[in-house]
Amino acid sequence: MTLPSPDLRALGWSQFFLSQLDLQDLETLTPARVAEVQRDRLTALSEGGPLSLTLPPEIGAGDVAVGDWVLADPATGRAARVLERRTELSRRASGREIHAQLIAANVDTLFVVTSCNDDFSVPRLERALALAYEADIEPVIVITKADLAETAQRYAEDARKAARGVEVILLNAKAADAASHFEPWSGPGKTVALVGMSGTGKSTLTNAICGTVQATGDIREDDARGRHTTTARSLHRTLAGGWLIDTPGMREMGVMDAAEGIDAVFSEILDLAAECRFRDCAHEKEPGCAVQAAIADGSLDPDRLARWRKLKAEDRHATETVAEGRARQKRFHKHIRVTQAAHRRDKGG
Repeated sequence: MTLPSPDLRALGWSQFFLSQLDLQDLETLTPARVAEVQRDRLTALSEGGPLSLTLPPEIGAGDVAVGDWVLADPATGRAARVLERRTELSRRASGREIHAQLIAANVDTLFVVTSCNDDFSVPRLERALALAYEADIEPVIVITKADLAETAQRYAEDARKAARGVEVILLNAKAADAASHFEPWSGPGKTVALVGMSGTGKSTLTNAICGTVQATGDIREDDARGRHTTTARSLHRTLAGGWLIDTPGMREMGVMDAAEGIDAVFSEILDLAAECRFRDCAHEKEPGCAVQAAIADGSLDPDRLARWRKLKAEDRHATETVAEGRARQKRFHKHIRVTQAAHRRDKGG
């Protein structure tokens, strides 16, 4: 890929990252921002232009995300260190093994992309919002293909109900003015990311926001399912002067270590729970339950309460499973150390 050579501040560099460098780092290493991650190497942008860097043995490809800042060693062509992230967007990885998967790093705004068709899903929106809030990233909901739906406003209304206080953009991604909707978030020094399912128009939005030409896959008319057009996460310069991270379509948005993010999405339930008569109210049939009272008077959708419970349970299970695994690993390593120490004592005696 052909990449520009902007100065560090234009790339999103700030005092936050500079404060992590000492004098030796400044004299011997080159700050660069990760634009693409491959299996054993990455492409990064520096003041001097694009760099192709290998990863040292102690840093795996899964430990680096597009948007990260690394310190490149010109002498070895390696990424010597990954700097602490200002924000870190991650999800529970798909598959049976429970672990976190990095999606993007140092993002200011997350555009959660969906479309006016059967792929629109309030539960999926709530999951994406929880991940954004947990990462302290501003979410914005983008609903595409408004020109193809007779009831496009209904999709926007449903999104606003699920995401109180979140900006909702309803548009035709192929319209001439599509890019103008994103200018408030994609200016100089800012980084945005797109997440959503395949076929919702993420590549078309990237083309509009960045003025680039990426392959796009229309949604099939027979089942409204999209075709994958983005195969890897990548960093693009926006027309407004910022940076955009495009991601492959994600059908699953698993949560893990996202308790605060989930509570932020369902904040009205927590507000109601604070008014319950009993502090340990389970919001079932307890007397004086403000949550059940809200359901009874129609101000709270019982389905929303059910989704909150489901997400909380999923997050708790994933988080506890990972914590148990870490504890087992710690006990195992301690056992090895104790055994080795005993063996050394026996040999000495």
